[in-house]
Amino acid sequence: MALTATIDPLVQGSGGSVGIALIELGRSSPLVWSYNGSEVFTAASTYKLAALMMEAQNIASGATDPYGVVCYQDADYESGWFDDYADGTCYTRNELARRAGLYSDNTAGHMLVRDVGGADALNAWVASVGGRDSVFFTDNTTSASDLAALWAAEAKGTLGGAAAQAWLYPMLTGTVTEAGIPAGVQGRSAVVHKTGTIDQVENDAALVTAGPNGAYVLVVMTDGLGGDAGWQLIASVASDTWSFEAARA
Repeated sequence: MALTATIDPLVQGSGGSVGIALIELGRSSPLVWSYNGSEVFTAASTYKLAALMMEAQNIASGATDPYGVVCYQDADYESGWFDDYADGTCYTRNELARRAGLYSDNTAGHMLVRDVGGADALNAWVASVGGRDSVFFTDNTTSASDLAALWAAEAKGTLGGAAAQAWLYPMLTGTVTEAGIPAGVQGRSAVVHKTGTIDQVENDAALVTAGPNGAYVLVVMTDGLGGDAGWQLIASVASDTWSFEAARA
């Protein structure tokens, strides 16, 4: 396949481990493709994507109120973007989602997981919507194919439909980390995405809303590259994927 032939030299030359998944959404016969798609990687902050999607579905169904509050507990704390957490401080779900999505704040992510019922509830929900390899938040592992399946379900409207999307997508657009898939797309489409980074892990799980053939999901997970090399590889994969989609138009 042409995309495999393009991507393989990038991966082989990177010196790291890479998993990629692509799901087209806008074609009558959509392509589902992966490169090491089922390989398990450290999820890093992509667990927040699953928590945000579950929260969005709950809000869309009326099970929870976006203006309802979740109050901080000491066990929620992890160093991150914000440092205003204190005993008894409460935050709306809107604010926690903004912090966890746009800024990838760790304490906000912990509070969202607790709000949706904890790690067991989150992982059961992920499995129910097509995740096969993921143990989010605890072991905190996942695969490119699992994250792509979550995004495809969200984009197709099966996780709360337009109401869930209207709440979720602004929390994942124009984030503080745009060096991966958005950089590769180069402003040709809005990119709704969640990154994850820790140690030598860089991940990006994205919905490209207006590709050459319509929307598509692209997930790139990397390990062992370090520095900016992971983001550069992710951007290169995103650029090559756009070119591949354009050639199929």
